[in-house]
Amino acid sequence: MKKRIYDMVLITIGAFLFALAVNLFIIPNNLGEGGVTGVTIIIYYLLQWSPGLVNLVINSFLILIGYKFLDKTSIIYTIIAVALNSLFLHLTEGWHIESNEIVVNAVFAGVLVGVGIGLIIRAGGTTAGTAILARITHKYLDWNISYGLLFFDLIVAFSSLFIIGAERLMLTIIALYIGTKVMDFIIEGLNPKKAVMIISSHQEAIAEKVITVMDRGVTVLSGHGYYTKNPKEVLYIVISKQEVSVLKKIVRTEDPNAFITIHDVRDVFGEGFLELSK
Repeated sequence: MKKRIYDMVLITIGAFLFALAVNLFIIPNNLGEGGVTGVTIIIYYLLQWSPGLVNLVINSFLILIGYKFLDKTSIIYTIIAVALNSLFLHLTEGWHIESNEIVVNAVFAGVLVGVGIGLIIRAGGTTAGTAILARITHKYLDWNISYGLLFFDLIVAFSSLFIIGAERLMLTIIALYIGTKVMDFIIEGLNPKKAVMIISSHQEAIAEKVITVMDRGVTVLSGHGYYTKNPKEVLYIVISKQEVSVLKKIVRTEDPNAFITIHDVRDVFGEGFLELSK
């Protein structure tokens, strides 16, 4: 129950920030946007139709498509996010902020969009539109959600070239890129992890030091050299980014000839890290 309430709070805040980005920074400066929102903004520039209403209508059709590819919780959260997005777009339609610095406005538009969509996705929902496409490509093609969104959003953004002009389009692309990086930061968290694999003839000493000095667990994987067929034990360790230098120092001290690979890890659940939510 607490998890559901927490998710609803994230979705509500995310939808509100997204609406602020559109009505305070994007529309007043004749900028574009990606996805369905970008389409609604183009329609607004041409016909003055309410972005909130158009957003609701188009996304309703896309949700009917997306429900086949997303789990039940994601669909429910997406419906709530779309409804709140449309509501906040309507309620904040008359809001404005005094600023003539268009580059600053583009930056803030990107930041608010990134935080808003990031919070919604982190809660388990989407903003429908290209976000549904990004979730589908993430599920089936293992694309990064943020960069999947950027790819689809750029297609929509470029279609607004003849309406907002080349300069505004370039600023829109900057805003989209900023939004992608901020969204990535929100989704992946403040403290990215590293997965380390170590092959060494002194694995016992290295493992002991990692446990005693770093207070981290070590998993031993069995393997063998393809050419020599000699059996080898591979140490597998998950640590924070800040702990990499400490681990390197331990390995260098125990075995300067050790073979090490370090990989970025998006999410880590389990003892010593995040609790695996239901």
